[in-house]
Amino acid sequence: MIGIDINCDVGEGVGNEKLLLPLISSCNIACGEHAGDRETMQQVVQFAKRHRVRIGAHPSYPDRLNFGRRSMQLSEEALTETVRSQILTLQSVLAKEEASLHHIKPHGALYNDLATNETLSNTFLTAISDFKEAVYLYVPFGSIVQQVARKEGFRIKVEAFADRNYNDDLSLVSRKTVGAVISNPQRVLEHLVQMVKNRQLLTVSGALVHMSADTYCIHGDTENALQIMTYLSEQLPKHHIQIKK
Repeated sequence: MIGIDINCDVGEGVGNEKLLLPLISSCNIACGEHAGDRETMQQVVQFAKRHRVRIGAHPSYPDRLNFGRRSMQLSEEALTETVRSQILTLQSVLAKEEASLHHIKPHGALYNDLATNETLSNTFLTAISDFKEAVYLYVPFGSIVQQVARKEGFRIKVEAFADRNYNDDLSLVSRKTVGAVISNPQRVLEHLVQMVKNRQLLTVSGALVHMSADTYCIHGDTENALQIMTYLSEQLPKHHIQIKK
């Protein structure tokens, strides 16, 4: 049996965490700048503790209007300040709940920009340098931020998206494009099994491209995220794969 980590972005206002967290092994909690607040952070942390789910910070560009999914041009100081502030806010909640931070995963446009921008990656890594020894950084496969973080000695886990389609260059298909999100549970299962067992993914052009990951994401704000996770929980063991807490 192959053990895998499945992570979900949570605390983003969907309200499905109570049912979703028992089915996953890691969560990425919105830290207030694209969604969420201290109350939702505390609630999700409590659920995560109850179900032995690893807890991650999910910092974003400060852009609630666009849910953090639009790139922003921030100064080095402004980006550093907002990223640190978001993580420290979650850290204060974790301290109150006697829980620990396992990882950091950037959200949305910030995540995508870090994949291709070395200057931005250096700024972001400086912003989270205080956490370098203690937590993991979730990064896209083959990304610039993965390369820079590894060079700088960060602990990294490479991430792939089980519910998103990819282009041949391993960039995510734009959410503005029809079919960017895979919502059919059976298709998500096929996508995930291909990556886990064969270290390959089928791109939108039909090409098979190498992809090796340590953690796999299902977006918590996908309309049927709970249905997808319930299906995966039932079907993955039939493929000799299990979600490992």
